[in-house]
Amino acid sequence: MKATSPYNDPDVPILSRPPQRVVSLVPSVTESLFDLDLGSRLIGRTDYCIYPAGQVERIPTLGGTKNPDIQRIIELQPDLVILNREENRRQDAEALQAAGISTWATHPRTVQDALNLLWDMMSLFDHPKMVARVRLIEYTFDWVQGVSLAREDEPTKVFVPIWLDPLMTFNADTYIHDLLRVCGGTNVFAHRERLYPLAADLGQKEAWPEDDPRLRGRDVRYPRVTWEEVVAHQPDVILLPSEPYTFSEADLPLFERLDVPAARNGRIHLVDGSLLTWHGTRLAYALEALPKLIHTAE
Repeated sequence: MKATSPYNDPDVPILSRPPQRVVSLVPSVTESLFDLDLGSRLIGRTDYCIYPAGQVERIPTLGGTKNPDIQRIIELQPDLVILNREENRRQDAEALQAAGISTWATHPRTVQDALNLLWDMMSLFDHPKMVARVRLIEYTFDWVQGVSLAREDEPTKVFVPIWLDPLMTFNADTYIHDLLRVCGGTNVFAHRERLYPLAADLGQKEAWPEDDPRLRGRDVRYPRVTWEEVVAHQPDVILLPSEPYTFSEADLPLFERLDVPAARNGRIHLVDGSLLTWHGTRLAYALEALPKLIHTAE
């Protein structure tokens, strides 16, 4: 069965038979496997794979997403290890591949990519039992996107910080950006790229030029922004997720004092971060909850 997809390539690996022993190093994939009636094939998960509660607990944990116990995984001899390029490290994927373990490095960047991933999972595992469920999520996606496109008012301007100190967000080349778009919002920092060094990102120093070799391979999708930039973009809605930074009620005053429509109109919301960042079947919950927070109240 030995086959693998390179870490840079999210294509489905070609295996000689459907995998029966699987390790998931991606929390959203772990939940999706259960939702697709494939949970019985899991033999390992990360400490952060906590859904579905009441079912996932029987699966042994093998460390975190950034520090999985590679030796234990190799000893389990799984047919497949599923990773994600956002959450897992290249060196871990390469170590597994060097041990002859098949890997699949997923990397959805849009909502459609996330839907395609669910179809690919059912195809790879040759288990179409939950086709109806995935189709329902797809129908909901089409309906929510259609409603958003049909609205006559301008898309709601949304700011979503993912870290507090320094304040950090994301640009258009991310799954979370596309999810906001589908749900009727527009990411106020869609065109903002991360600058290097940190002082440049915060407007305190000149940025390295585009041809600087120090920029090679650096991720520019998650800029660190200033409070002044947030005010300048005048977001209508601010969503404060519970992950990767755990925003709480204690953080609300920092945003409520901003001179922006979201603060003036009471549209700053604490949100389950998994609705914004998890791919897979959790998309169904996101498509239900997020449009209610994003669309301007009638």
